[in-house]
Amino acid sequence: MLLHLNFNSDIPIYQQIRNQIVVGIANGALEPGQRLPTVRALAEESGINMMTVSKAYQLLKQEGYIQTDRRSGACVAPRPGGNGPSRETVEGLRLRLSELRLAGLSRERALELCAKLYDEEGET
Repeated sequence: MLLHLNFNSDIPIYQQIRNQIVVGIANGALEPGQRLPTVRALAEESGINMMTVSKAYQLLKQEGYIQTDRRSGACVAPRPGGNGPSRETVEGLRLRLSELRLAGLSRERALELCAKLYDEEGET
């Protein structure tokens, strides 16, 4: 699994791993049932601590994006149908929209940007 980690970012490494796996699931790069690298393998491949990868996997499991099994490891969970976004996701979107508004984007431009990004994710 190829991750692009930015060690100079203010975003914690475990959160970067989580975010990239979620994007991979959303754009179809990671399919339901697909096995993920073991914690040890991903840590070695990325040059990071195993606890960092473990924290990312625990968060993904808690959020329902992956399933874990002691024998088969971690794999992408089946996609839930129609449960809607979590409260945290909606609040995160609210924050990002507020930042766009403060940056001077009009409602129309913000919606255009959202539509463009949404469509790009569907194409990947």
